[in-house]
Amino acid sequence: MRTISARTVAQLLGPAPLTRPAYRSLADGLRRLVSDGRVLVDTRLPSERALMSELGLSRTTVGAALDLLRDEGFVVTRRGSGSVTALPEGPSGLAVSGAGLVPTDLPDDVIDLTYAVLPAAAGLTAAYERALDHLPRHLATSGYHPRGLPELREALAGWYDGRGLPTDPRDIVVTGGAHAALSAVLRAVLDPGDRVLLETPTYPNAIVGVRRSSLRPVPFPIDPLGWDPEHLELTLRQGGTRMAYLVPDFQNPTGRLMSSEDRVAVADVLRRTRTIPIIDETFVELGLDTRPPAPFATASQEAITLGSSGKAWWGGLRVGWVRAPHELAARILEARHSLDLGTAVLEQLVLVELLRAGDDLLDERRREARRRRDAMVAALRTHVPDWRFSVPPGGLNLWCQLPVDRGDALIRVAESAGVRLARGAQFATDGGMDRFVRIPYSSPADEADEVGRRLAVAWERALDSRSTREPATPLIA
Repeated sequence: MRTISARTVAQLLGPAPLTRPAYRSLADGLRRLVSDGRVLVDTRLPSERALMSELGLSRTTVGAALDLLRDEGFVVTRRGSGSVTALPEGPSGLAVSGAGLVPTDLPDDVIDLTYAVLPAAAGLTAAYERALDHLPRHLATSGYHPRGLPELREALAGWYDGRGLPTDPRDIVVTGGAHAALSAVLRAVLDPGDRVLLETPTYPNAIVGVRRSSLRPVPFPIDPLGWDPEHLELTLRQGGTRMAYLVPDFQNPTGRLMSSEDRVAVADVLRRTRTIPIIDETFVELGLDTRPPAPFATASQEAITLGSSGKAWWGGLRVGWVRAPHELAARILEARHSLDLGTAVLEQLVLVELLRAGDDLLDERRREARRRRDAMVAALRTHVPDWRFSVPPGGLNLWCQLPVDRGDALIRVAESAGVRLARGAQFATDGGMDRFVRIPYSSPADEADEVGRRLAVAWERALDSRSTREPATPLIA
Protein backbone atom coordinates (compact mmCIF):
# COMPACT_ATOMS: atom_id res chain seq x y z
CA MET A 1 0.00 0.00 0.00
CA ARG A 2 1.16 3.53 -0.74
CA THR A 3 2.11 5.69 2.22
CA ILE A 4 2.76 9.40 2.65
CA SER A 5 4.80 11.06 5.37
CA ALA A 6 3.50 13.78 7.67
CA ARG A 7 6.22 16.09 6.32
CA THR A 8 4.96 15.65 2.75
CA VAL A 9 1.37 16.27 3.87
CA ALA A 10 2.49 19.50 5.52
CA GLN A 11 4.36 20.55 2.35
CA LEU A 12 1.31 19.88 0.18
CA LEU A 13 -1.04 21.72 2.55
CA GLY A 14 1.27 24.71 2.39
CA PRO A 15 1.63 27.64 4.78
CA ALA A 16 -1.98 28.85 4.55
CA PRO A 17 -3.26 29.64 8.08
CA LEU A 18 -6.02 27.50 9.51
CA THR A 19 -9.37 29.19 10.00
CA ARG A 20 -11.94 28.42 12.69
CA PRO A 21 -12.97 25.78 13.40
CA ALA A 22 -9.49 24.33 12.88
CA TYR A 23 -10.63 20.73 12.31
CA ARG A 24 -12.87 21.78 9.42
CA SER A 25 -10.08 23.83 7.86
CA LEU A 26 -7.72 20.83 8.06
CA ALA A 27 -10.41 18.57 6.59
CA ASP A 28 -10.92 21.02 3.71
CA GLY A 29 -7.20 21.00 2.96
CA LEU A 30 -6.89 17.21 3.04
CA ARG A 31 -10.06 16.78 0.98
CA ARG A 32 -8.67 19.10 -1.67
CA LEU A 33 -5.40 17.15 -1.85
CA VAL A 34 -7.31 13.92 -2.47
CA SER A 35 -9.76 15.50 -4.93
CA ASP A 36 -6.91 17.10 -6.88
CA GLY A 37 -4.96 13.85 -7.09
CA ARG A 38 -2.03 15.29 -5.10
CA VAL A 39 -2.57 12.63 -2.46
CA LEU A 40 -3.54 9.47 -4.30
CA VAL A 41 -6.48 7.20 -3.59
CA ASP A 42 -5.53 4.14 -1.48
CA THR A 43 -2.72 6.01 0.27
CA ARG A 44 -2.18 5.30 3.96
CA LEU A 45 -2.16 8.58 5.85
CA PRO A 46 0.30 9.29 8.67
CA SER A 47 -0.79 8.50 12.21
CA GLU A 48 -2.69 11.12 14.16
CA ARG A 49 0.35 11.56 16.41
CA ALA A 50 2.63 12.23 13.41
CA LEU A 51 0.18 14.76 11.95
CA MET A 52 -0.18 16.45 15.32
CA SER A 53 3.59 16.86 15.60
CA GLU A 54 4.17 18.03 12.03
CA LEU A 55 1.17 20.39 11.79
CA GLY A 56 1.30 21.70 15.36
CA LEU A 57 -2.32 20.76 16.04
CA SER A 58 -4.04 19.01 18.90
CA ARG A 59 -5.10 15.39 18.74
CA THR A 60 -8.72 16.50 19.03
CA THR A 61 -8.39 18.70 15.92
CA VAL A 62 -6.67 16.04 13.82
CA GLY A 63 -9.09 13.31 14.94
CA ALA A 64 -12.15 15.45 14.21
CA ALA A 65 -10.84 16.31 10.72
CA LEU A 66 -10.29 12.63 9.88
CA ASP A 67 -13.73 11.73 11.28
CA LEU A 68 -15.33 14.34 9.02
CA LEU A 69 -13.49 12.98 5.99
CA ARG A 70 -14.62 9.44 6.88
CA ASP A 71 -18.22 10.63 6.99
CA GLU A 72 -17.79 12.21 3.54
CA GLY A 73 -16.10 9.14 2.04
CA PHE A 74 -12.63 10.67 1.49
CA VAL A 75 -11.04 8.51 4.20
CA VAL A 76 -11.75 4.90 5.13
CA THR A 77 -10.41 2.89 8.05
CA ARG A 78 -8.87 -0.49 7.26
CA ARG A 79 -7.76 -2.99 9.83
CA GLY A 80 -3.98 -3.03 10.00
CA SER A 81 -3.64 0.00 7.72
CA GLY A 82 -5.22 2.85 9.66
CA SER A 83 -6.66 5.79 7.72
CA VAL A 84 -6.60 5.35 3.94
CA THR A 85 -7.64 7.91 1.32
CA ALA A 86 -10.63 7.24 -0.94
CA LEU A 87 -13.07 8.97 -3.26
CA PRO A 88 -16.76 9.10 -2.37
CA GLU A 89 -19.24 7.28 -4.54
CA GLY A 90 -20.89 9.33 -7.25
CA PRO A 91 -24.58 9.34 -8.23
CA SER A 92 -24.18 6.09 -10.16
CA GLY A 93 -22.76 4.30 -7.12
CA LEU A 94 -19.30 4.15 -8.67
CA ALA A 95 -16.27 6.14 -7.57
CA VAL A 96 -15.67 9.12 -9.82
CA SER A 97 -12.82 8.30 -12.19
CA GLY A 98 -11.34 9.09 -15.58
CA ALA A 99 -12.39 5.86 -17.28
CA GLY A 100 -13.02 5.27 -20.98
CA LEU A 101 -12.63 7.78 -23.79
CA VAL A 102 -15.73 7.92 -25.97
CA PRO A 103 -15.87 9.98 -29.18
CA THR A 104 -19.10 11.89 -29.74
CA ASP A 105 -20.37 14.16 -32.51
CA LEU A 106 -19.71 17.88 -32.15
CA PRO A 107 -22.12 20.63 -33.28
CA ASP A 108 -20.64 23.00 -35.87
CA ASP A 109 -20.91 26.05 -33.59
CA VAL A 110 -19.00 24.46 -30.69
CA ILE A 111 -15.25 25.08 -30.30
CA ASP A 112 -13.49 21.80 -29.54
CA LEU A 113 -10.88 22.11 -26.76
CA THR A 114 -10.34 18.38 -26.29
CA TYR A 115 -7.60 18.16 -28.95
CA ALA A 116 -4.14 19.58 -28.17
CA VAL A 117 -2.97 19.84 -31.76
CA LEU A 118 -2.32 22.59 -34.30
CA PRO A 119 -3.49 22.78 -37.92
CA ALA A 120 -1.05 21.56 -40.55
CA ALA A 121 2.37 23.19 -40.54
CA ALA A 122 3.46 25.55 -43.30
CA GLY A 123 5.31 23.57 -45.91
CA LEU A 124 3.32 20.37 -45.45
CA THR A 125 1.69 20.54 -48.90
CA ALA A 126 5.09 21.01 -50.53
CA ALA A 127 6.43 18.03 -48.56
CA TYR A 128 3.57 15.87 -49.90
CA GLU A 129 4.34 17.01 -53.45
CA ARG A 130 8.02 16.08 -53.10
CA ALA A 131 7.08 12.76 -51.49
CA LEU A 132 4.86 11.87 -54.44
CA ASP A 133 7.91 12.07 -56.70
CA HIS A 134 9.49 9.24 -54.67
CA LEU A 135 6.37 7.09 -54.33
CA PRO A 136 6.51 5.22 -57.70
CA ARG A 137 9.67 3.26 -56.78
CA HIS A 138 7.81 1.81 -53.76
CA LEU A 139 4.71 0.72 -55.68
CA ALA A 140 6.32 -2.51 -56.88
CA THR A 141 6.87 -3.64 -53.26
CA SER A 142 4.36 -5.09 -50.79
CA GLY A 143 4.16 -1.67 -49.10
CA TYR A 144 4.12 -3.10 -45.59
CA HIS A 145 7.63 -2.36 -44.23
CA PRO A 146 6.95 -3.38 -40.58
CA ARG A 147 10.19 -1.78 -39.37
CA GLY A 148 9.61 1.36 -41.45
CA LEU A 149 11.13 2.70 -44.66
CA PRO A 150 14.94 2.62 -44.52
CA GLU A 151 15.17 6.27 -45.58
CA LEU A 152 12.84 7.35 -42.75
CA ARG A 153 14.75 5.37 -40.13
CA GLU A 154 17.98 6.94 -41.39
CA ALA A 155 16.42 10.41 -41.24
CA LEU A 156 15.17 9.81 -37.69
CA ALA A 157 18.57 8.49 -36.63
CA GLY A 158 20.11 11.68 -38.01
CA TRP A 159 17.55 13.75 -36.09
CA TYR A 160 18.56 12.02 -32.84
CA ASP A 161 22.25 12.46 -33.72
CA GLY A 162 21.65 16.19 -34.11
CA ARG A 163 20.16 16.31 -30.61
CA GLY A 164 23.22 14.68 -29.08
CA LEU A 165 21.90 11.11 -29.00
CA PRO A 166 23.84 8.83 -31.39
CA THR A 167 21.38 6.38 -32.92
CA ASP A 168 21.58 3.40 -35.24
CA PRO A 169 18.71 3.24 -37.78
CA ARG A 170 18.31 -0.45 -36.83
CA ASP A 171 17.17 0.64 -33.36
CA ILE A 172 14.14 2.50 -34.75
CA VAL A 173 10.73 0.96 -35.41
CA VAL A 174 8.21 3.13 -37.28
CA THR A 175 4.55 2.95 -36.19
CA GLY A 176 1.20 4.57 -36.90
CA GLY A 177 1.62 7.25 -34.22
CA ALA A 178 2.95 7.53 -30.67
CA HIS A 179 -0.08 5.72 -29.21
CA ALA A 180 0.59 2.73 -31.46
CA ALA A 181 4.25 2.92 -30.45
CA LEU A 182 3.30 2.76 -26.77
CA SER A 183 1.03 -0.22 -27.38
CA ALA A 184 3.81 -2.10 -29.17
CA VAL A 185 6.28 -1.43 -26.36
CA LEU A 186 3.86 -2.53 -23.64
CA ARG A 187 3.08 -5.73 -25.53
CA ALA A 188 6.76 -6.46 -26.22
CA VAL A 189 8.27 -5.83 -22.81
CA LEU A 190 5.65 -6.53 -20.14
CA ASP A 191 3.41 -9.40 -19.06
CA PRO A 192 -0.26 -9.15 -18.01
CA GLY A 193 -0.49 -7.95 -14.43
CA ASP A 194 2.82 -6.07 -14.48
CA ARG A 195 2.83 -2.59 -12.99
CA VAL A 196 3.61 0.62 -14.86
CA LEU A 197 4.32 3.93 -13.17
CA LEU A 198 2.35 6.81 -14.71
CA GLU A 199 2.63 10.48 -13.88
CA THR A 200 -0.59 11.97 -12.60
CA PRO A 201 -1.92 13.96 -14.27
CA THR A 202 -0.84 12.43 -17.56
CA TYR A 203 -1.91 11.74 -21.13
CA PRO A 204 -5.28 9.92 -20.87
CA ASN A 205 -4.60 7.49 -23.72
CA ALA A 206 -1.54 6.24 -21.84
CA ILE A 207 -3.80 5.34 -18.91
CA VAL A 208 -6.25 3.58 -21.21
CA GLY A 209 -3.43 1.83 -23.09
CA VAL A 210 -1.90 0.48 -19.89
CA ARG A 211 -5.23 -0.82 -18.59
CA ARG A 212 -6.30 -2.36 -21.89
CA SER A 213 -2.98 -4.19 -22.01
CA SER A 214 -3.99 -5.87 -18.72
CA LEU A 215 -1.32 -3.93 -16.85
CA ARG A 216 -1.68 -2.14 -13.52
CA PRO A 217 -1.02 1.62 -13.37
CA VAL A 218 0.92 2.98 -10.40
CA PRO A 219 0.29 6.74 -10.13
CA PHE A 220 3.04 9.23 -9.33
CA PRO A 221 1.86 12.81 -8.62
CA ILE A 222 4.06 15.46 -10.24
CA ASP A 223 2.10 18.52 -9.12
CA PRO A 224 3.32 20.53 -7.24
CA LEU A 225 6.58 18.72 -6.36
CA GLY A 226 7.60 17.75 -9.91
CA TRP A 227 9.73 14.66 -10.55
CA ASP A 228 11.13 14.55 -7.02
CA PRO A 229 13.72 11.71 -7.14
CA GLU A 230 13.27 10.71 -3.47
CA HIS A 231 9.49 10.51 -3.82
CA LEU A 232 9.88 8.68 -7.15
CA GLU A 233 12.13 6.01 -5.65
CA LEU A 234 9.72 5.46 -2.76
CA THR A 235 6.79 5.08 -5.19
CA LEU A 236 8.71 2.66 -7.42
CA ARG A 237 9.79 0.44 -4.52
CA GLN A 238 6.33 0.44 -2.93
CA GLY A 239 4.61 -0.20 -6.25
CA GLY A 240 6.88 -2.97 -7.52
CA THR A 241 6.85 -1.46 -11.01
CA ARG A 242 8.69 -2.80 -14.07
CA MET A 243 8.30 0.26 -16.29
CA ALA A 244 7.83 4.01 -15.90
CA TYR A 245 6.04 6.10 -18.56
CA LEU A 246 7.32 9.69 -18.34
CA VAL A 247 6.78 12.84 -20.40
CA PRO A 248 9.75 15.05 -19.45
CA ASP A 249 9.42 17.52 -22.34
CA PHE A 250 6.45 19.92 -21.88
CA GLN A 251 4.44 17.29 -20.06
CA ASN A 252 0.84 16.67 -21.12
CA PRO A 253 -1.20 18.31 -19.58
CA THR A 254 0.90 20.43 -17.16
CA GLY A 255 3.52 21.70 -19.63
CA ARG A 256 6.32 20.97 -17.13
CA LEU A 257 9.88 20.62 -18.42
CA MET A 258 12.25 18.28 -16.58
CA SER A 259 15.62 19.92 -15.89
CA SER A 260 18.95 18.41 -16.91
CA GLU A 261 19.77 17.72 -13.26
CA ASP A 262 16.47 15.97 -12.66
CA ARG A 263 16.94 13.84 -15.78
CA VAL A 264 20.21 12.52 -14.40
CA ALA A 265 18.74 11.97 -10.93
CA VAL A 266 15.56 10.30 -12.23
CA ALA A 267 17.56 8.06 -14.57
CA ASP A 268 19.71 7.01 -11.60
CA VAL A 269 16.60 6.14 -9.55
CA LEU A 270 15.16 4.10 -12.41
CA ARG A 271 18.46 2.27 -12.81
CA ARG A 272 18.69 1.44 -9.10
CA THR A 273 15.12 0.16 -8.99
CA ARG A 274 15.53 -1.77 -12.27
CA THR A 275 12.64 0.10 -13.82
CA ILE A 276 12.56 0.46 -17.61
CA PRO A 277 11.99 4.10 -18.69
CA ILE A 278 9.60 4.72 -21.56
CA ILE A 279 9.98 8.36 -22.54
CA ASP A 280 7.29 10.15 -24.55
CA GLU A 281 8.84 12.96 -26.62
CA THR A 282 5.65 13.89 -28.45
CA PHE A 283 5.99 17.62 -27.64
CA VAL A 284 9.79 17.86 -27.71
CA GLU A 285 9.92 20.09 -30.81
CA LEU A 286 7.48 22.63 -29.34
CA GLY A 287 9.80 24.54 -27.03
CA LEU A 288 8.35 28.06 -27.20
CA ASP A 289 10.47 29.96 -24.67
CA THR A 290 13.32 27.49 -24.29
CA ARG A 291 14.62 24.35 -25.94
CA PRO A 292 14.54 21.13 -23.91
CA PRO A 293 17.74 19.78 -22.37
CA ALA A 294 19.53 16.79 -23.87
CA PRO A 295 17.24 13.79 -24.48
CA PHE A 296 16.48 11.69 -21.41
CA ALA A 297 18.08 8.71 -23.15
CA THR A 298 21.49 10.42 -22.93
CA ALA A 299 21.28 9.82 -19.16
CA SER A 300 19.72 6.36 -19.45
CA GLN A 301 20.92 3.80 -21.98
CA GLU A 302 17.95 1.62 -20.98
CA ALA A 303 15.38 4.24 -22.04
CA ILE A 304 12.82 3.47 -24.74
CA THR A 305 11.83 6.68 -26.53
CA LEU A 306 8.53 7.37 -28.30
CA GLY A 307 8.14 10.04 -30.99
CA SER A 308 5.41 11.33 -33.26
CA SER A 309 4.89 13.70 -36.17
CA GLY A 310 1.38 14.63 -34.98
CA LYS A 311 2.10 17.50 -32.60
CA ALA A 312 5.09 19.00 -34.40
CA TRP A 313 3.69 18.80 -37.95
CA TRP A 314 0.05 17.74 -38.26
CA GLY A 315 -2.33 15.37 -36.49
CA GLY A 316 -3.32 13.89 -39.84
CA LEU A 317 0.25 12.74 -40.47
CA ARG A 318 -0.10 9.44 -38.63
CA VAL A 319 3.55 8.47 -38.23
CA GLY A 320 5.20 7.60 -34.93
CA TRP A 321 8.28 5.68 -33.92
CA VAL A 322 10.13 3.87 -31.17
CA ARG A 323 13.85 4.24 -30.46
CA ALA A 324 14.95 1.33 -28.28
CA PRO A 325 18.14 -0.38 -27.12
CA HIS A 326 19.24 -2.87 -29.76
CA GLU A 327 18.29 -5.97 -27.73
CA LEU A 328 14.70 -4.69 -27.35
CA ALA A 329 14.16 -3.36 -30.86
CA ALA A 330 13.58 -6.84 -32.36
CA ARG A 331 10.98 -7.68 -29.70
CA ILE A 332 9.20 -4.38 -30.26
CA LEU A 333 9.22 -5.03 -34.01
CA GLU A 334 7.59 -8.41 -33.44
CA ALA A 335 4.92 -6.86 -31.22
CA ARG A 336 4.35 -4.03 -33.67
CA HIS A 337 3.86 -6.59 -36.47
CA SER A 338 1.17 -8.32 -34.40
CA LEU A 339 -0.77 -5.04 -34.19
CA ASP A 340 -0.53 -4.03 -37.86
CA LEU A 341 1.73 -4.71 -40.82
CA GLY A 342 3.09 -1.28 -41.57
CA THR A 343 2.69 2.50 -41.69
CA ALA A 344 1.41 4.28 -44.82
CA VAL A 345 4.32 4.64 -47.25
CA LEU A 346 3.37 8.10 -48.54
CA GLU A 347 3.17 9.54 -45.03
CA GLN A 348 6.60 8.09 -44.20
CA LEU A 349 8.03 9.75 -47.31
CA VAL A 350 6.41 13.04 -46.28
CA LEU A 351 8.08 12.88 -42.86
CA VAL A 352 11.43 12.25 -44.54
CA GLU A 353 10.96 15.49 -46.49
CA LEU A 354 9.96 17.43 -43.36
CA LEU A 355 12.98 16.18 -41.43
CA ARG A 356 15.26 17.13 -44.29
CA ALA A 357 13.81 20.65 -44.30
CA GLY A 358 15.47 21.25 -40.94
CA ASP A 359 14.56 23.87 -38.34
CA ASP A 360 13.21 26.54 -40.68
CA LEU A 361 9.71 25.05 -40.79
CA LEU A 362 9.76 24.20 -37.08
CA ASP A 363 10.80 27.74 -36.15
CA GLU A 364 7.68 29.07 -37.86
CA ARG A 365 5.66 26.36 -36.13
CA ARG A 366 6.96 27.49 -32.75
CA ARG A 367 6.25 31.15 -33.50
CA GLU A 368 2.64 30.30 -34.39
CA ALA A 369 2.20 28.19 -31.24
CA ARG A 370 3.66 31.04 -29.15
CA ARG A 371 1.17 33.51 -30.66
CA ARG A 372 -1.71 31.18 -29.85
CA ARG A 373 -0.44 30.54 -26.32
CA ASP A 374 -0.02 34.21 -25.49
CA ALA A 375 -3.47 35.05 -26.87
CA MET A 376 -5.10 32.27 -24.84
CA VAL A 377 -3.27 33.33 -21.68
CA ALA A 378 -4.54 36.89 -22.14
CA ALA A 379 -8.08 35.68 -22.80
CA LEU A 380 -8.21 33.51 -19.68
CA ARG A 381 -6.75 36.24 -17.49
CA THR A 382 -9.39 38.62 -18.81
CA HIS A 383 -12.50 36.43 -18.74
CA VAL A 384 -11.83 33.86 -15.98
CA PRO A 385 -9.35 35.73 -13.76
CA ASP A 386 -9.92 33.43 -10.78
CA TRP A 387 -8.57 30.40 -12.69
CA ARG A 388 -4.95 29.70 -11.75
CA PHE A 389 -2.30 28.38 -14.14
CA SER A 390 1.39 28.63 -14.92
CA VAL A 391 2.43 29.71 -18.40
CA PRO A 392 4.35 26.71 -19.77
CA PRO A 393 7.64 27.17 -21.66
CA GLY A 394 6.41 24.88 -24.43
CA GLY A 395 3.89 22.30 -25.52
CA LEU A 396 0.27 23.08 -26.33
CA ASN A 397 -1.62 23.11 -23.01
CA LEU A 398 -2.60 25.27 -20.06
CA TRP A 399 -3.40 23.21 -16.95
CA CYS A 400 -5.91 25.37 -15.09
CA GLN A 401 -6.87 25.06 -11.44
CA LEU A 402 -10.40 26.17 -10.69
CA PRO A 403 -11.16 28.09 -7.46
CA VAL A 404 -13.74 25.50 -6.35
CA ASP A 405 -14.49 21.84 -7.11
CA ARG A 406 -16.87 22.38 -10.02
CA GLY A 407 -14.91 20.83 -12.85
CA ASP A 408 -17.45 18.13 -13.68
CA ALA A 409 -20.24 20.70 -13.61
CA LEU A 410 -18.20 22.85 -15.98
CA ILE A 411 -17.84 19.95 -18.43
CA ARG A 412 -21.59 19.28 -18.30
CA VAL A 413 -22.59 22.82 -19.22
CA ALA A 414 -19.66 23.74 -21.48
CA GLU A 415 -21.25 22.72 -24.79
CA SER A 416 -24.31 24.82 -24.05
CA ALA A 417 -21.88 27.77 -23.88
CA GLY A 418 -20.19 26.77 -27.14
CA VAL A 419 -17.05 24.90 -26.02
CA ARG A 420 -16.17 21.25 -25.45
CA LEU A 421 -13.76 20.40 -22.64
CA ALA A 422 -12.09 17.29 -21.25
CA ARG A 423 -12.70 16.20 -17.66
CA GLY A 424 -9.83 16.67 -15.24
CA ALA A 425 -10.42 13.11 -14.02
CA GLN A 426 -9.46 11.74 -17.43
CA PHE A 427 -5.88 12.84 -16.78
CA ALA A 428 -5.70 11.05 -13.42
CA THR A 429 -5.06 7.35 -12.95
CA ASP A 430 -7.20 7.16 -9.82
CA GLY A 431 -9.85 9.81 -10.50
CA GLY A 432 -10.30 13.10 -8.69
CA MET A 433 -8.91 16.38 -10.10
CA ASP A 434 -12.35 18.00 -10.20
CA ARG A 435 -10.66 21.38 -9.73
CA PHE A 436 -8.63 21.12 -12.93
CA VAL A 437 -9.29 21.54 -16.63
CA ARG A 438 -6.91 21.39 -19.60
CA ILE A 439 -7.17 24.27 -22.06
CA PRO A 440 -5.15 23.67 -25.24
CA TYR A 441 -4.03 26.81 -27.03
CA SER A 442 -4.69 25.24 -30.41
CA SER A 443 -7.31 27.85 -31.41
CA PRO A 444 -6.23 30.70 -33.72
CA ALA A 445 -4.96 33.75 -31.84
CA ASP A 446 -7.84 35.89 -33.10
CA GLU A 447 -10.33 33.32 -31.74
CA ALA A 448 -8.84 33.14 -28.24
CA ASP A 449 -10.90 36.01 -26.84
CA GLU A 450 -14.10 34.31 -27.99
CA VAL A 451 -12.94 31.10 -26.33
CA GLY A 452 -12.38 33.07 -23.12
CA ARG A 453 -15.87 34.59 -23.32
CA ARG A 454 -17.49 31.18 -23.80
CA LEU A 455 -15.49 29.70 -20.93
CA ALA A 456 -16.64 32.55 -18.68
CA VAL A 457 -20.27 31.82 -19.56
CA ALA A 458 -19.75 28.10 -18.97
CA TRP A 459 -18.05 28.75 -15.63
CA GLU A 460 -20.89 30.99 -14.45
CA ARG A 461 -23.39 28.27 -15.39
CA ALA A 462 -21.26 25.64 -13.64
CA LEU A 463 -21.29 27.62 -10.41
CA ASP A 464 -25.08 27.86 -10.63
CA SER A 465 -25.57 24.25 -11.75
CA ARG A 466 -27.12 21.73 -9.41
CA SER A 467 -27.19 18.88 -11.92
CA THR A 468 -25.77 15.53 -10.81
CA ARG A 469 -25.77 13.87 -14.23
CA GLU A 470 -22.41 12.30 -15.07
CA PRO A 471 -20.57 14.44 -17.68
CA ALA A 472 -19.86 13.11 -21.15
CA THR A 473 -16.36 11.73 -21.71
CA PRO A 474 -14.97 13.00 -25.03
CA LEU A 475 -12.08 11.67 -27.05
CA ILE A 476 -8.81 13.38 -26.13
CA ALA A 477 -5.59 13.94 -28.04
